[in-house]
Amino acid sequence: MPTKVEKDSVTGTMTTGHEWDGIKELNTPLPKWWVIITWITVAWSAVYCVLYPSWPSLSSYTGGTLGYSQREEVARALQAAQAQHAPMVQRVTAASIEDVRRNPELLGYAMAAGRIAFANNCAGCHGAGGQGARGGFPSLADDDWLWGGKLADIQQTISVGVRTGADEARTSQMPRFGADGVLEPQQINDVAEYVLSLSNRAGDAAAAQRGQTVYADNCVSCHGERGEGNREFGGPRLSDNIWLWGGDKASVVASIANARAGVMPAWTGRLDEATIKMLAVFVHALGGGEQ
Repeated sequence: MPTKVEKDSVTGTMTTGHEWDGIKELNTPLPKWWVIITWITVAWSAVYCVLYPSWPSLSSYTGGTLGYSQREEVARALQAAQAQHAPMVQRVTAASIEDVRRNPELLGYAMAAGRIAFANNCAGCHGAGGQGARGGFPSLADDDWLWGGKLADIQQTISVGVRTGADEARTSQMPRFGADGVLEPQQINDVAEYVLSLSNRAGDAAAAQRGQTVYADNCVSCHGERGEGNREFGGPRLSDNIWLWGGDKASVVASIANARAGVMPAWTGRLDEATIKMLAVFVHALGGGEQ
């Protein structure tokens, strides 16, 4: 409630005349230095709005009298970086991927640039260290390859992608043995047991024995007689206990019944030739590359 303005007996400061529940408000002005700084910042903001882009409009924004553009600044920085790297990029582009791997200078540059490209484009699916993940994301750090792990093989896979729908893409298509009625549920169970037996993990020896016949009739052409895989068709190896979609019994049954069809984008057109080449060199060096 309003009261009379008076001097507070404790602090010696004048009150504002406001009181609430016996508490009187002191009239304590802001420090002069604080007020001065505040008005300086207000004045500077006004100057900034004149000099630099600031206020939005219906179609654009005020450009500022200095004509500054952060977008143009970034573009200039990118152009400068590209110009700085251009000589090495040209050398990588002109060299074969095998020559890049053999030349210590080019290899060092390719590894550094490939690591950055991998982090920006590949780590989301394959992991920061190329360890892969269950659910169709292959590990790039082991020696298990669907289409080959040599430098040229990896470069080709990165370039054309997997199951993109393009004619040149890496493509393998496993039948949906259950969903399309090719095999009966019992046959799927038996062949799953046989597949697990290839890595000594079958739980039902009799079912695995029956499944061997089913496997011979339906799976050998892509996966090999003993599950060794077939890189010509992108057929995974089944005898090494390395699994894209899980190697437990339920996951194997699901793969046989419904098939799997992971997709990897083609990086040609998204990345330049030199970057794809350096990516391949980096992936090859993760630990699973073949000579």
